[in-house]
Parts: sequence; structure tokens; C-alpha cells
Amino acid sequence: MSSVAVLTQESFNEHRSGLRPEQIGGAAGAGPSAGEEEDALPTYKDAFPPLPEKAASPEGTQETANAWTSKIRPLKSSVITQVFHVPLEERKYKDLNQFGEGDQAKVCVDIMHKTGAHLELSLAKDQGLSIMVSGKLDAVMKARKEIVSRLQTQASATVAIPKEHHRFVIGKNGEKLQELELKTATKIQIPRPDDTSNQIKISGTKEGLEKAKHEILLISAEQDKRAVERVNIDKVYHPFLTGAYNKLVGEMMQETGARINVPPQSVNKTEIVITGEKEQVALAVTMIKKVYEEKKKNTTTIAVEVKKSQHKYVIGPKGNTLQEILEKTGVSVEIPPSDSSSETVILRGEPDRLGQALTEVYAKANSYTVSSVSAPSWLHRFIIGKKGQNLAKITQQMPKVHIEFTEGEDKITLEGPTKDVQMVQGQIEIIVTDLVNRMDFTEISVDPKFHRHLIGKGGVNINRIKELHKVSVRIPPDNEKSTVIRIEGDPQGVQEAKKELLELTTRMENERTKDLIIEQRFHRAIIGQKGEKIKEVRDKFPEVIINFPDPAQKSDIVQLRGPRNEVEKCAKFMQKIVAEMVENGFSLSVPIFKQFHRNIIGKGGSNIKKIREETSTKIDLPAENSNSEMIVITGKKANCEVARTRILAIQKELANITEIEVSIPSKLHNSLIGSKGRFVRSIMEECGGVHIHFPTEGSGIDKVTIRGPAEEVEKAKQQLLALAEEKQTKSHTAELRAKPEYHKFLIGKGGGNIRKVRDSTGARIIFPTAEDKDQELITVVGTEEAVRDAQKELEELIKSLDNVVEDNMIVDPKHHRYFVARRGQVLRDLADEYGGVMVSFPRTGTQSEKVTLKGAKECVEAAKKRMLEIVEDLDAQVTIECVITQKFHRSIMGPKGSRIQQITRDHNVQIKFPEREDPQAPPAEAPIQENGEADAGEVKEPVDPNAPKKCDVIVISGRKERCEAAVEALKALVPVTIEVDVPFDLHRYIIGQKGSGIRKMMDEFEVNIQVPAPEQQSDKISISGLANHLDRAKEGLLDRVKELQADQEDRALRSFKLTITVDPKYHPKIIGRKGAIITTIRTEHDVNIQFPDKNDENQDQITITGYELKAIAARDAIQAIVDELEEMISEDITLDGRVHARIIGARGKGIRKIMDEFKVDLRFPQSGAADPNLVTVTGRPELVDEAIDHLLNLEEEFMADAVENEAKMAYMRPHGGSAAAMDEQRGPSKGFVVREAPWTEQAPDMSSSEDFPSFGAPVAPKASPWGPKRF
Repeated sequence: MSSVAVLTQESFNEHRSGLRPEQIGGAAGAGPSAGEEEDALPTYKDAFPPLPEKAASPEGTQETANAWTSKIRPLKSSVITQVFHVPLEERKYKDLNQFGEGDQAKVCVDIMHKTGAHLELSLAKDQGLSIMVSGKLDAVMKARKEIVSRLQTQASATVAIPKEHHRFVIGKNGEKLQELELKTATKIQIPRPDDTSNQIKISGTKEGLEKAKHEILLISAEQDKRAVERVNIDKVYHPFLTGAYNKLVGEMMQETGARINVPPQSVNKTEIVITGEKEQVALAVTMIKKVYEEKKKNTTTIAVEVKKSQHKYVIGPKGNTLQEILEKTGVSVEIPPSDSSSETVILRGEPDRLGQALTEVYAKANSYTVSSVSAPSWLHRFIIGKKGQNLAKITQQMPKVHIEFTEGEDKITLEGPTKDVQMVQGQIEIIVTDLVNRMDFTEISVDPKFHRHLIGKGGVNINRIKELHKVSVRIPPDNEKSTVIRIEGDPQGVQEAKKELLELTTRMENERTKDLIIEQRFHRAIIGQKGEKIKEVRDKFPEVIINFPDPAQKSDIVQLRGPRNEVEKCAKFMQKIVAEMVENGFSLSVPIFKQFHRNIIGKGGSNIKKIREETSTKIDLPAENSNSEMIVITGKKANCEVARTRILAIQKELANITEIEVSIPSKLHNSLIGSKGRFVRSIMEECGGVHIHFPTEGSGIDKVTIRGPAEEVEKAKQQLLALAEEKQTKSHTAELRAKPEYHKFLIGKGGGNIRKVRDSTGARIIFPTAEDKDQELITVVGTEEAVRDAQKELEELIKSLDNVVEDNMIVDPKHHRYFVARRGQVLRDLADEYGGVMVSFPRTGTQSEKVTLKGAKECVEAAKKRMLEIVEDLDAQVTIECVITQKFHRSIMGPKGSRIQQITRDHNVQIKFPEREDPQAPPAEAPIQENGEADAGEVKEPVDPNAPKKCDVIVISGRKERCEAAVEALKALVPVTIEVDVPFDLHRYIIGQKGSGIRKMMDEFEVNIQVPAPEQQSDKISISGLANHLDRAKEGLLDRVKELQADQEDRALRSFKLTITVDPKYHPKIIGRKGAIITTIRTEHDVNIQFPDKNDENQDQITITGYELKAIAARDAIQAIVDELEEMISEDITLDGRVHARIIGARGKGIRKIMDEFKVDLRFPQSGAADPNLVTVTGRPELVDEAIDHLLNLEEEFMADAVENEAKMAYMRPHGGSAAAMDEQRGPSKGFVVREAPWTEQAPDMSSSEDFPSFGAPVAPKASPWGPKRF
């Protein structure tokens, strides 16, 4: 009996449908025998035909076409993948610990972004870098170049080729060079044309260098075979060499193989360039010279006069007519340039051909004519037609005729062949006559302010009129400021359009237009984001047109237009909106010293946030890198004043800030402030940055507030009063100009020069600040006489500064280095301080003592004097050693070396700190002795045990007295250490999270605080720092201790615990939905409430932690909820399970609504419950009854729907009867069955010589059940 294989029916439906009808029909019989049923099954080969054998078909025969043998054309992928390897020694980033991160990864990401290719990196066993690049060919090549340049170390080489070959390496538009760089993944630098070098520099990998070198040498070798020859031929003979339409020169190039470059007629060059192989070039030169000599010998010339206007006809389009004459007659026609007034045309050629050429020239000159047609200018566009349609019909028939319309002129100009011009003229005259007969125009006068309304939004109004009346309406643009509107078209349409436009104008004249003055700063807020707010206003008043000015105009006028009543209502509504904005948009600026801004912000912004919330204001602080000290407060006026008072109070607490008020008549305020605040700013800067606040303009208040350090406030007060008195008596202002580089010299060191002028004249001199646009303007303020004297002195100074002189001085070469060191910093400082004077030192190695100074005479003298002082200081310079233990060096230097820089500036000395001693370095070994004696060459003096260590010695250079003062200053910076008693249990709180607390104190008090290690259990905390900082730091630390002790006491009070016993079934109700109820209790009473865990023994215990009184209050609140719950009852009702889903609703919406409405809790049965219809209702007795009635009503309503739906479904079942019944008749499915399947074959017999033959024995081939074998 043959074996049978069973497969699933679903997988092989297509095979089943392909079986013979009798095979399928057989199954429907009344119960066939097992043998018949098996014979009816298909074999494996029938169901799964084997692939055809691949055998060579004889020539001339065709292969049988089937599904397996049809050829499919392979598709080439546009994405390619290449792998590049970077050896370890050539890797730019060799840190193996950072593979996949760091700079190398960033470079790879950047390459992927730049090129669009995908990169994958891996490390080879030899630690080389393998990079797989995928993408389009172009992207992969670009990525390869980037990889080589950025991930691989670069080598460089040079290759020398003749200079004239460089351009061939570059190629047209640099294409060849780019191709070379991509191909070799190198960077190739070619010297500029003006550089005489012939060296080409290549940088890249070693492999790339060799490739690039080879390619460049190949290009050069190819060019070596070529030659270039230049031949000078008179320009007049060039046409004979090129021939008509360049035929002759083309033939020469074809015959010789050389390239011949003849300059065009427009270029005034006589040189003809021939390039190519040497033999080819020589042959071409011979041919050119032969033609030239022949033409020079045989040609003659004649000159004729031709009107200038006719020259273009002789030349023809692109010179074609000249070429045509040359081709026909062999005569060259020379036309004078267009910018020349000459009318003489020269004909050059053989004498017997000149006559024919002359005839051609005159024929061409007279072949064209110019004519004109009279036509009113307003008809021109109708003649042209829409998009030139009418004119195109004429020009297509007569393409040689040029038609020109001149704006404003009543004529049309025609130019072209005489016959064609006459025909075109006739056609245009007919069109003009027709248009004049059937077209009309009129003009109406309308005020320009109505033009845009006549046009309508997007031209909707005017386009409707044009289409309705078939007319053209021209409304002048705004920039013409014309009142005339022109209407053109059919006479009747013109009159109707005119009537409608005038009616519209009359209606608009009767409309009300109102201008509202609204500050431009409010416009954007009224309009709203994407016009949302103004849309609401327009929707409310649809008949009113609201126009805002262009932001660029900086206008405050908002225009309303529409019916009178609506305009008035809209105006009142908008004024109300603006009034609200003004009330909430009050703004004032508070000057606060920059160093206190962070205190006003507070930790994590706490202070500023609190002020903002409590005063309902917006507070803006300047950026950290800004020089501004102004804090801007915006909101209601009263709120802004409160916020300002609170901010000023914070500043007052932090510093010794005094605030005084000075009474100055308000009429003088503007003159005291000056243009853009120049006068008041100069006083504030001079008086240590005090803040001077003037009342708002027009308020009539005389009080001026001055705030700042007490001494500076007094100084500013005196200056302000003096200036006010001066202004009140007799004030005069003058302006003069000086180059910005002179300003420092005019001011002088520490303001010395300008103070002299001020003291001698009594005038106030104000220099521009960095923010001023005009950096040359100097303002002089005071009495007329004082200003005149000061102006005179300053002008003399400026005049002397403009007088440039050159002077010399002698400076010992040993001091030169000091002046030019640090990139000439000393010389730059001299130039800044002394009006830009230039100082030139001799070159290094010349041993010259002569130093040249160039600049204004006064500046040169002052700079010379200063340099002599510096030289004197250098000569008098001594070096002193200051011994300070190395551990204090960092503290002495200060943050970023600020302290040491200050000492250097104050005492004009140089300070050098020693190298740090390595504590882990072994001590220097004693010299080895031989035979009890040390090496004679290395005898050393015994080391003094009291001598200071080298690492402790600070070297100070400068004048002796200055060095000594600097030593004292350094010693004053040596930190002192004190100890403070702090209970050990508070140490961790003082240190803070990750040391934040102690760092903050160290930064605030500029000290070092050392907390002992925990294992020491010590109460002593050490504070090290400058003596004047220690007291503040100790006080701050003790204050912190007090805070922590208070916190400890508070924690003890907050640790009160009590428990309450509550039945676990009430816990979910106490917690509430998503913890809402318990969260409210916790927040309200500021307590922590802990419910028992699932595994706790006491499941009914709830723990409350907090202050005693608050914990008791929280307990009472929970107890009240429990009491309320205990009063509730639970009732079970039976609701048909089919309506449960309808009652619950989508996402529980229905059940939540019932629970909220009746204040009850509903519990529906879980799936698989014993009684699927049982529903529990919990709540107060009266509410439970109401809820049950409601639920039963819903059940009745929903059940009626459910029964109706089931009745409908009964009629919607398939006609063929129950599918289940059919399955029962069929019996169990066997799936898809086949006979003689390969997996049912009997296993081979291992003892059989047929199945397992011995070597060398002939074996008959055996057919495989899987089909023939393929190799």
C-alpha cells in the first residue's frame, strides 16, 4: 500500500481547485472504499511538478517557455557598499577606551550628515579601523574623502611639473582637480598663477599620495607631447583665414589635426594661437602663412558710404549677412564700430570680385525700410492683444518685421523688408480703424483714498466690474497720487462701468471714517497671534473695516471705516481693550547693582518667582553678559510699585546703599539728562556707578532720586545741583570732533588731562560711550565763556594731535624684549593711551639701540616720556625671593589668578610662582662613593637643612620698594586657620547633597572649610582663609548651625505618630479615585498617611505622622469618612447580563454618571462569576432605592432593544443552512492529501550494496524522489 502525506487544506486551496472534477466528485459518493479513495488522491509529482532539467539544447531549437525558465532582467541597485581600512599606526584617534564615543564618533556622525552616506565602524584584531560605507556612489566617494582627511593621519608630498601644465591638472572649472581629489582621497594644492613655483603639494594617506602623484605625472607627460605656436596676422586678413562660417579654418584643423584659435572680430587682437602635436602645429602654421601671403599680395580695397542706420542690415543677424557676402564673392566687408560716427564701409578682396560684393552690400542696405502707423496710445494694448495674441498672428506671417510700440506716443514703428513692412502696415491700419469705430474710453475723478476700496480685497470688486461690463479699468497706483481712473472698452460697457464706479464712490463718501490713536506697541497684541483677536472684533462688527498701519511706518493711527453707528460702537470697544492693556502694560525700570541680581533671583529663582506671583507682575532681568543694570517690571501701576519696593529692599539689606532725593525744577530735567541720556550717564559713571532716577516727563514732579554708596551719592548730588544751577543761570553747549583714538590721550591717565581743562575753564566735557553711534563727537557744557575757553583748549590739543611727527630715542637692546613680548602688548597699551602713536623697534639680531616713534607731537612726547620711565624701572629692577609654603600658593593666586594679577597691577611688578613639587617623586639619591670617596667631579656643598625648599620660593621682579610692598601684599594673602565647634551630627547637613552646602558657603565667604572625616567623630570644623574673611565665615557657619538645630527640633515635632483602626473594606473609599480624597487630607493637614501593605499583619491599622494637632485633625477627618461609610447599606439586584455593557457605557462613562448623580457605588460581576446577572448597589438607604429604580428602568429600556436585535439577527443567517451541520455531515477534515511524497519513502537499507556501494563498483543510477540532482 502506498504511503500518504497530510497537509493543511488552507495552505493548498489553489491545488485543490486545480484537481480533476472526477477526483473532487468522487468524494461526494455514498462512501467509497479505502482503495478507491486513495487512488483518487493526486501524486506528489502531480501536485508539485519538479523544475525542468538544465540541459544544453541543440542549435536551432527553442527552449520551452514556462514559469521557471522565463528570463528576468537583473536590476542594478543604486546603493553600493565599500569597506575602507585604516591601520592602527595611521589612525588619528587611538584611544581604545573611547571606541563608539568621543571625537571619533562625532566626526563619523558629521560625515554622515554632510554626505548622506551610512557609516559602520568596527575594530580589527590588529586594532585597525574598518569602516563600511553604504549609499549612492557619489555619496560613498565623498564620505571616503572625508574619512581619509578626518580619521586618518595625513602625510604630504610635492610633485614638480612645468608651470604651463598646471591648468590641465585643474581642468575646466576645476572639474579635473575635483575628480582627482575624489579618486585618490587626497587634497591637492596648486600654486596660484602669479606664483612662480612649479611645485604641486599633495596631502593625504600614503596610498592616496602615490596614486595622485602618478596621475599628475601622467597628465604632464601627455602635455609634453604637445606644442603651442602664436602667429601675428593683420586683423583685416582674419576673415580670409577663417573663411565664410569658419569653413576654411575648420578644414585646416581637420587636415592638420591641430587646434587653431582665431580671435573673434569684436576682440582687437592680431595673435592666432595653434596648439597640438609639434608636426601638426608646424603644418598648420605653414598653411596659415601661405593663405595670408597670397591674400596680402592679391587683394585690394574700396571704400563706400552707407548710412549708419543701414549698417545693421549689412551686418545681418549675428553677422550672417557679412558671412553670406564672403561666401558668395570672397570679399571681406569691414563695418566701422557702432560707437563710431563714421559711415564708411571698406570692401577688401580680389579686384574682379569687388564689383559683385559692392552690389550685394547696397542690395542688403536697401532691403529693409522703416515706416509708422498712427494709432492712439490707449489702443496699443488692444492691438497687441492679451499676452500678445493679436500681434503674434502678424509676426508669425512676417517674422522679419520688427514692430515697436512707444509708451505715450500715438504711433507704431515698423521695421523690416520693404514688401513685408507694407503688408504689416496695411493689416495694423485695418485693426486700428476697427478699434476706433467700436471702442471708447472715459475718465472719472475719484479721491485716491477710495481707490483701494474700489479695487476690493484681492481685486474682487474691480474684477467683477471688468467681467460684467467687458471693459478695462485702470486705477493709478498709490505712488502716482492721481485722481483719474480710466475706463476703456465697448461704449455701452464703458458708460455702465462709469455709472457703477461713481455710485460706489458716492456711497463711500457718505461712510464715516474714524482714526483711533493707539500706541503702536499695542497693535500686535490687539491683532493677536495669526490675527485671532482682531478677527473676533471684525466678526462682532462685520460692517466696519479696520486698518492697522504698516509696522515699518511706526504710526499710531488705526483707521475704522463703515456705517456711522457701527464705527462709533467699534471705536468704543477697541478703546476699552486698549485701556485694559494700558492698565496691565505699565512698565518701570529699577536700577540694581549687577552683583545683587543673583540675590534678587534667589536660589532656583525662588525670590523672583515669589515677587512675580504675589504682585502679579512680569519682571525681566538683563542677561548675565549684558552691561545693563536695569530690571524691568511690567503690570498694573500699583503692583509695579510694590514689586519695585520689594526689589529695592533686597538690595538695601545686602549693601550699604543710601537713597536721597534732590529737588530740581522739572523744567530742567530734560537738559540735565541730555541727548540720549549723555549728561546724566557721565555723572553716574564718574560717581562710581550711582543710579539717578528722574520722574516721568510731564508729571510736574521736581524730586530726583539718587541711590548708591553713601560717598558717591553725595558726590553725584553736588555735581547734579551744580549742573542744575549752571543750567538755570546760563547754560551753553558746544560740540567738536576728534578721532576716537585721541580720546584716551585727551582724557589722560586717571582723567588727569581733562580734569585740568575742566578746573581751568569750569566747563563740563562729555566723551561718547561705546553705545553711541557717533564715536567722534565730544560735547562741552557750561557757561558761554567757559565753553568757549574749553573748546579753544581742546581744539589746540586736537590740532597738535593731527600734526604727525617722527622722533627717535635710544633704548638698550637688552630691554627690547620687554616691549615686544606677548605679541607687543606693551606697545599696544602705549598706542591706546597716547593717541595711537606707532613705536618701531629694530629687528632682532641687529644690535641697534635706535627706536622710532611716529604720531601726533604731544602723543610722541608723552609716549617717549613713558618709555623712558619704563626703561628706568627696568634698569632699577631687582629680584626678591618671598618664601611661602607651597600649599598656600593656590589660595594666594585666587580664582583664575585674580589676586595675583591685582598685586601685579597695583605694585607694577612681575611675580613668578615655582613649579609644583610632585609629592610621589622619590627623594634625590646621594652620590655613590667608591673607596670611601665621592666622585671628584661632582663635589657638592652640604645642603642647609634650614634652607627653604625650591617649591616654596616665589620670585618678585621690579623696583626694590615696589617688590617689598608686593611681598607684604603676598604675605597678607597667606590664609589663617581657625576652628569652630559644630556638633558632629550636623556635619552631613552642613556638607549638603554632593557637597553643595559647603561649596556655597566657601564661595560666599571666600574661605576653605574643612570638615573632619566621619570616623574621627570630631566636633571641630576648620576654616582657612584671609583674616578679614574668617569672622564673616565663622558667623555664617554658626548661623547655619542654628538653622539646622531649629530644623532638628521641627523634625522632632513633625515626628508625632498615631494610628487609627479602620475596616480594610473602607480603605479604597478613604483613598478615593486615583488617591484624590487621601491627597486632599494630606495636603490640608500637612501630614503623612500610611496604609498597611498587603503582607502586614494589622490590615486595619492606618498610621498618621506629622505635628500632633494636625495629625489629630487628619484622624478626625478619616473617622468622619468612616462614620459616613458605616451608615451606608448594600443591596443586590438582578440585572440581565446582556444590558450590563450598555449601562457601563464607553470607558465607564455611563456608570460614572449614575454613581455621581445618585451618590452610590455600583459593583458589576466579574467574568466567570456564579451569578452573571447580580449587581451590588452601595450607599445611603434613600439614595440606594432611587438608584435601583433607575437601573431597573434602564434594564427594561435596553432589554426591549436587545430582544428586537436578536429577532433581526435570526433573519440574517445564511440560506444554505448551518455551517456547523454541514461540517458534521462531512466528518473530520483530513486536510490536503497527496500520494508518493518523498518524506514517506522507506529509509535506505544500510546492508544493501545498492544503497551503499563500495568504492569503484559500478552502480545503476537511482531516481531521487526530489527530482534530478543539479551540480
